[in-house]
Amino acid sequence: MMIYLTFREARALLRGIELINVDLGKTKNMVRVIRVNNHYLFPDGSKVERRIIEKIAEDEGTVYFIKDGEVFKAAIAGEHFYKLVPTIPPTIEINGIRMHRTKDTDPMKDTIAKVNTVNPKKGEKVLDTCMGLGYTAIESARRGATVITIEKDPNVIELAKINPWSAELFSNPRIKVIHGDSYEVIKEFNDEEFDVIIHDPPRFSLAGELYSEEFYREMYRVLKPGGRVFHYVGNPGKRYRRKDIQRGVMERLRRVGFVGVKRSEEALGIVASKPGR
Repeated sequence: MMIYLTFREARALLRGIELINVDLGKTKNMVRVIRVNNHYLFPDGSKVERRIIEKIAEDEGTVYFIKDGEVFKAAIAGEHFYKLVPTIPPTIEINGIRMHRTKDTDPMKDTIAKVNTVNPKKGEKVLDTCMGLGYTAIESARRGATVITIEKDPNVIELAKINPWSAELFSNPRIKVIHGDSYEVIKEFNDEEFDVIIHDPPRFSLAGELYSEEFYREMYRVLKPGGRVFHYVGNPGKRYRRKDIQRGVMERLRRVGFVGVKRSEEALGIVASKPGR
């Protein structure tokens, strides 16, 4: 049993509440945590000092977990700094940039808005180009599709393995996870292999090649006639620099052959399809 703690549970314990949720809100299950002197005793036998609970209570931006009786941050420091953020469900923050929209929404609502634009169906095959925590792949598989999802960053994969909301990525037989660069991996797929592509790349400034005509040509190649695409773009730069990256994306998608290219305001992206035969 993995135990997860955020500022919410820590504050509850400090108020004397014994029953708390320890799976980041994935279920409504509660466990009893007993205070013994200056420690808190968890159901797995772990003893956590009050001073550590106090520290967690002050940190609203980080997920913690208990493993082998020790408390760890769900964070990885390397070339970049990665951490799980205690939204419900969690998102990942990389160098302070969140991977999901969280203002006036949450990562699951954000995911469902994106998936609904192409509505994968039972028996269809989906390419999810940028896995992240895998919520898109999981939601597509829950609708009966088989999914191939690609993630370039091993640190993101590691945080997905820690995150209980991502567990189906690694247990659902309809989901296959590929560690690699989508720009290269897509070249390995057969022509007309997928019914749906969900393309949710990092922002343009970080992964411009995933917004290129060359990549869109590969997307077109691997999509079946009549297949659907959702491409998350957001509105970076539009407010302050009068740039419209969405317009450029739409023009390039049309140039490689996509039709029905239009904006999805709710999902902050572009939807398109490949002409049927």
